[in-house]
Amino acid sequence: MTAAHASVAYRPLADRMRPESLAEFVGQAHLLGEGKPLRRLAQSGAMHSMLLWGPPGTGKTTLARLMARASGAQFQMLSAVQAGIKDVRAAVDQAKEARERGLSTVLFLDEVHRFNRSQQDAFLPFVEDGTLVFIGATTENPSFEVNGALLSRARIYLLKSLELTDLAALLERALVDDVRGLGKQGLVLEPGATQWLARAADGDARRALNLLEVAADLALEGPDGRLTITLEVATEIAAGGHRRFDKGGDIFYDQISALHKSVRGSDPDAALYWLCRMLDGGCDPLYIIRRATRMASEDIGNADPRALALVLSAWDTFDRLGSPEGELAIAQAVAYLAVAPKSNAVYVAYKAALSDAREGASLEVPIHLRNAPTKTMADLGWGAGYRYDHDEAGGVALGQRYFPEAMGERVYYHPAPRGLEIRIGEALARFKAARVAGEPPKV
Repeated sequence: MTAAHASVAYRPLADRMRPESLAEFVGQAHLLGEGKPLRRLAQSGAMHSMLLWGPPGTGKTTLARLMARASGAQFQMLSAVQAGIKDVRAAVDQAKEARERGLSTVLFLDEVHRFNRSQQDAFLPFVEDGTLVFIGATTENPSFEVNGALLSRARIYLLKSLELTDLAALLERALVDDVRGLGKQGLVLEPGATQWLARAADGDARRALNLLEVAADLALEGPDGRLTITLEVATEIAAGGHRRFDKGGDIFYDQISALHKSVRGSDPDAALYWLCRMLDGGCDPLYIIRRATRMASEDIGNADPRALALVLSAWDTFDRLGSPEGELAIAQAVAYLAVAPKSNAVYVAYKAALSDAREGASLEVPIHLRNAPTKTMADLGWGAGYRYDHDEAGGVALGQRYFPEAMGERVYYHPAPRGLEIRIGEALARFKAARVAGEPPKV
């Protein structure tokens, strides 16, 4: 604790540095810049129910307070981590009393995604009749975590991770603000130290200020007599940082989507980057290799059948070696998938055939395609007329049909003009020409 703050109860730097006006708010220019939606709303003095969705440390709670202040409304705050229906009812009662006095109320619920559906429903009648304006904050996708009735009554605003320049400005402000900041006269950051701390914060303002507060306690007296947070101290503090990752959450699925699409787009460098981001964030390597197996079938298929075998081999290698040695085999497989020729022809064909199978009638197997393992079946004609392709000229029984009679012919599989499917397409074209001509296919 610094001398400047020794006479009062300790408050973390991140709390002391909360903006007291929209002018002090850092980041979110897409919402708060001149002419942007929340800036216009604040200037009008009006309010409406909203959901603030974004990563930690992007200013959701602070923004809710400032918007309430700009509208002249009283501000009530609940946390879904601790609150229950009883707390909601108490807050509503206060809002009703304020309304009788001609005051509006903004009820802010932090971590709204932690409330279940029935708890979220408790707000609906009071939002509907204007007893209160509801603001919910969440790090999770509201589309999945907030019920539809509440979503229909609240506008969603997406907050973004802070840029390095925003974080650097915030750190510098904490150095020079003697009232709310660090309270150490003349404390400076060595060149480069600011960027190290900003990068380690990973878009999170709270984390940036927490890192600065720790670094300030390790500041050294420089040659000029001033307290200095050296580059060495900043790198040491920053070493404890971690990249943002949420197992099973939006970031998790965004990153696996980026990995899959980098593979599909034949960019091995981007694919390896997203692979490493996920591994570094703590993703189970077996999850990634399962998804890579899917990629091998969905996006490469018969254009390079070796891709599927290679992925399965990498899976087996990881099972044998474990982590971290086995992760190299996963990287090898991902890089191969990215550079392999691409075809989703089998994937498209499978979906089309599955649609016919699900939506069509239960059509019978043609008599000539049925087996006749018993005399009774043979006497009924099962298998009669079937021609064994290996005994036919060219290895194809010309004119023999394989679909149910009521379906006619279908073409699901259209080989892509890439990789091995070039040759597969040529072979299919020869079979088709042979059927039309009534002659054995040419080799």
